[in-house]
Amino acid sequence: MIREAQEKDIPAILDIYNEAILFTTSLYHYDPHSLEQMKQWYNQKQESGFPVLVFEGEEDGLVYGFATYGSFRPHAAYQYTVEHSVYVHSDYRKKGLGTKLLKAIIKLAEEQEYATLVAGIDAVNTNSIAVHERLGFVHSGTIRRAGYKFDKWLDLAFYQLDLPGPKA
Repeated sequence: MIREAQEKDIPAILDIYNEAILFTTSLYHYDPHSLEQMKQWYNQKQESGFPVLVFEGEEDGLVYGFATYGSFRPHAAYQYTVEHSVYVHSDYRKKGLGTKLLKAIIKLAEEQEYATLVAGIDAVNTNSIAVHERLGFVHSGTIRRAGYKFDKWLDLAFYQLDLPGPKA
């Protein structure tokens, strides 16, 4: 079940986020975040009107993944472009949960009349790239050697989905 995140979900979101930091190149961070940092992140999303969705197990009530989006850049001319993030706990990957969360984020971005949804994906993450392409995202460029993690250079591929945008 996909629903809006609540404050009680922050510890589970933090666990998923920190797992991605420590064991994947989905995030180009080195250090895990604290509960306080994640609470600040959540509150900023709420104050800015950006969604945070969770995928909750219907039988066990556990949070298996989350998705969000936020400003692509802070300048006014970028106001109709948002960049999204989707993370799924390692125990629940490759079960279609990320796709479901991404579809929900796309729907919300359309409802909020954004024109462009951007994904920054580690270039070797072929699973994520394939999901994005299946949902209509197109490759819009790659920054080679954008990051350095796990003793190797990382290329950051950008994908975008054009949405209807504002009605006026």
